[in-house]
Amino acid sequence: MYSITAIRTHTLSLLDACSDVHRAEQIHATMLKTGLVFDPVPLSRLLTAICTSSPAMDNLVYAQSLFDQIRKANTLMWNTMIRAYSASDCPAEAMALYNRMVSDFFPPNAYTFPFLLRACTKLPPPKGTMPVHCCILKTGFDSDLFVINSLIHAYAVSGRMDDAVAVFEAAPVSDIISWNSIIDGFAKHGEVEMAFQVFREMPKRNIVSWTSMISGFIRGGLDQEGLNLFKEMLMEGVEPDNVALATALSACAHLGAAEQGKWIHAYIERKRICTDPEVDCALVDMYAKCGELEKALNIFRRSRNRLVPIWTAMISCFATHGRARDAINLFAEMQESGIKPNAATLTAVLSACSHIGLVEEGKSIFISIRSVHGFKPTMEHYGCLVDLFGRVGLLDEACKVVKSMPFEPNAAVLGALLNACRLHGKTEKAREIAGELIRKDPGHGGRYIHAASISAAAGDWEEAARIRMKMKEEGVIKDRGCSSITVDGIVHEFFAGDQSHPRMKDINEMWIHTTERLRKEGYKPALRDLLLDLDDDEKKAAIERHSEKLALCFGLISTKPGTTIRIFKNLRVCEDCHRVMKMISKLYWREIVMRDRIRFHHFTNGACSCRDYW
Repeated sequence: MYSITAIRTHTLSLLDACSDVHRAEQIHATMLKTGLVFDPVPLSRLLTAICTSSPAMDNLVYAQSLFDQIRKANTLMWNTMIRAYSASDCPAEAMALYNRMVSDFFPPNAYTFPFLLRACTKLPPPKGTMPVHCCILKTGFDSDLFVINSLIHAYAVSGRMDDAVAVFEAAPVSDIISWNSIIDGFAKHGEVEMAFQVFREMPKRNIVSWTSMISGFIRGGLDQEGLNLFKEMLMEGVEPDNVALATALSACAHLGAAEQGKWIHAYIERKRICTDPEVDCALVDMYAKCGELEKALNIFRRSRNRLVPIWTAMISCFATHGRARDAINLFAEMQESGIKPNAATLTAVLSACSHIGLVEEGKSIFISIRSVHGFKPTMEHYGCLVDLFGRVGLLDEACKVVKSMPFEPNAAVLGALLNACRLHGKTEKAREIAGELIRKDPGHGGRYIHAASISAAAGDWEEAARIRMKMKEEGVIKDRGCSSITVDGIVHEFFAGDQSHPRMKDINEMWIHTTERLRKEGYKPALRDLLLDLDDDEKKAAIERHSEKLALCFGLISTKPGTTIRIFKNLRVCEDCHRVMKMISKLYWREIVMRDRIRFHHFTNGACSCRDYW
């Protein structure tokens, strides 16, 4: 016979190791037989075991049933239930339980409020943080550092930075967690300058401080500033974690900064850092977006973290580089490996089909979204199908897809249809869609430019001028064409018509020399995309100043013969620049890799990987 003390000790050890609800039920049954169910310590452990077991939602019903049977629940038991609800899809129940706790005269402690505040971040503001803040003040926990940090975090997550700062400044104590919450809150809600100001004022920083600020810069589109801060962090002797590494690699991908991305990769290997799925995915994305697809594929094949995101990233890489067959094959390999695709994976493989016009394959994959994978097609899926049909001239089918959608088409779907109409000469339909796009997306400068260009193409210069005037009156600004090229680790940016680069004289001379060679080979400027009310000579002068041509000439004079030139443009490449890139790749025996807003173009020996289909 075992003593009750031995049974109690054994039961507690079983509860500590319990992670399955069925096992918890068995232990519960034993506790009922032995009377341990009336002992508050094993009872508290049982409640915790049930709340933390999976599946979580079913367990909450069981836990609540057990809790309601307890005659004298202690504060720990109340906190266990509040914590469980705060982590669930029923955060309001945590608030209801707290109100019941107070009405039953059970005093909260320093752990109660952090659990409640976690629930608050999931609730709308009137029902959220402010009422709990009042309770904290009433109960005197406004001087507890643990509670203060939770309160700052809750306000910051909700975007109520004035309240977060007020709590921070009024707090009798603070620590690095307090500062980090303020930085993270400002950064995540677009106030990057304020976040950086707080970051610089911090008395002490840790890896979370640096990573939050770096992420804030990059999230705000300040990729170079984020990379600069990453370098500063390393100089300060702070070892980056996987989050910081993935964030820095993301900045390299956005900038097309291959040399900096390679340096970070080398740092990871030199330090023998054990990468997680996020870093592996970021490495694949970085190499692919810097135009080095084979290196991206090598990282993918070597990765031990081949979960859905990295498969999706690699499929997407193949798509943007125009290698649709490889994307489809990898998609099949993914499924054969037992990895189930998600909605993003299906978008990536559909996008691959649209990039080179694989109509039957695209239709088959779209049908499989529901019939095989069990998803409802999203707006992105429909948009890919519209783009696929539109690019190959199947405009009736594209329009049918738009009409069959179970939701209103967004600007991206209408933009795909508009592009198809422009490409295949359906001017009136294009003008109709362009007008609708302006109504849907009145702050997007590209919408006005498309509408004006379509009217100009139809010879209606008066309407084109009216649209441009409306754009000006509304204060809408068109994105200026910008192309960047990295030479010796330095990123050089060129804007359309820009003459500010220190080597502009050499660049202009190179362009004059290049155009002479191009004309001897039969080059004539393609002026169709430059739909301005100008004569041909004025159009030629304008088209010669496109940013990618300036970047290309700089690349030719700044790198050794035979070196690959990599250019990154923020807008879609025009027909004339595309033709020039092809010809120069043959005349100068250079591989030119250019990333535009849509995809990659690999120019080699007078041909492009897109096969003139973009």
